[in-house]
Amino acid sequence: MRLPVLALAAALAAGPAQAQDKTFKVAFIDPLSGPFASIGKLMLNHIQLPLEDINAKGGILKGTQLQLLQFDSKLAAQESISALQSAIDQGARVVVTGGSGSSVVSALVGAAARHNERNPDKAILILNHSSIDPDLTGKACNFWYFQFEANTAMKMKAIANYVKKQADVKNVYLFNQDYTHGRQWARYGQELVGLGRPDVKFVGQDFHPIGRVKDFAAYVTKIKAAGADSVITGNWGQDLTLLLKAAGEAGVDLRYFNHNAGAAPGTVLAVSQSRMGKLTWVAEWHPGQEHMPKVDALAKAYKAKTGEEYLGPRADLMLRMLAAAIHKAGSTEPLKIARALEDFAFESAVGPVRMRAEDHQLLLPQVVNTIAPVDGKTVKTGWEGTNWGFRTDAAYSGNEIAQGTECQMVRP
Repeated sequence: MRLPVLALAAALAAGPAQAQDKTFKVAFIDPLSGPFASIGKLMLNHIQLPLEDINAKGGILKGTQLQLLQFDSKLAAQESISALQSAIDQGARVVVTGGSGSSVVSALVGAAARHNERNPDKAILILNHSSIDPDLTGKACNFWYFQFEANTAMKMKAIANYVKKQADVKNVYLFNQDYTHGRQWARYGQELVGLGRPDVKFVGQDFHPIGRVKDFAAYVTKIKAAGADSVITGNWGQDLTLLLKAAGEAGVDLRYFNHNAGAAPGTVLAVSQSRMGKLTWVAEWHPGQEHMPKVDALAKAYKAKTGEEYLGPRADLMLRMLAAAIHKAGSTEPLKIARALEDFAFESAVGPVRMRAEDHQLLLPQVVNTIAPVDGKTVKTGWEGTNWGFRTDAAYSGNEIAQGTECQMVRP
């Protein structure tokens, strides 16, 4: 039986639309150029691995494949908002971001919320893999935003718990990048470390332009003159490696407390070359951590695919939680996905996690660890071609480091 002309035309028109429906577009917006391009490209690779694995196993719902769109944030809020609009125009329903800093993430969340209010049928979710501003799930919380990384307060609580037992930490200098995250790392450092160790003296504080300082020698001289034995620094990327390089060249031996060292390429190399300084940091996992077979498998697959070392299992759990939430919701509509993510408990590669419903903050375990020479006992594997690796110092569950929230969530 022949179809009427109009029915045939409609059927032909529906064909491509149905084919397009078999993809679910996820936009990646992070720095892919400039001084922090290495961080953006690192996270892009980490996100591509689980995405490709999910697709290889049948995708989401009825065979729908995840499609990744890539955009360069250029570490700028306006560039990121332009990228967001391009992503929306291309049909993205989820944005993954976080490597551009909290100011960029905040701008994206605001822009997405405004778009969603005007275009509820084309709503978009923002998923953050790395920015750790507590305000994002605090007073600035938003229904359309989910944080898959422990925030500054959670990370600093883990560090403060560890510092309680470190008698050699006596005089602390606060040295950070001059933007929201740097100021928060300094504030929470002074507050939480000071609360746990009232005897600690804070002997100085500086904020420097992010990504612009090429030589930290003058700052190192100032830190040394203040009599500091330890530095609380939220620096990341080249701002961390160049700080370590300057201290090593000046022969200044310090302890550093950070949140990002393992995810900053070149950090272990910088510590090993200076042959001094103790860099302690906190994350959901560190390379060489024992009794983590699921992460070991991820690391092996990542190395085989990229030739590089694996650093961030939270990127894996973010994509897999997204896929699981879509399955739970039985829909790819962002509103239904968001509701499915709320209070969602998930068994990840680093252990059980839960997305807190009241503020959309993931309760993620944190491990305090220190970059140290391989000794065959506490540090068994070298990193970045060196004889230095990571030593586990303490571990805390997401519930142990959870903080209260100022969030007053407004739901659609």
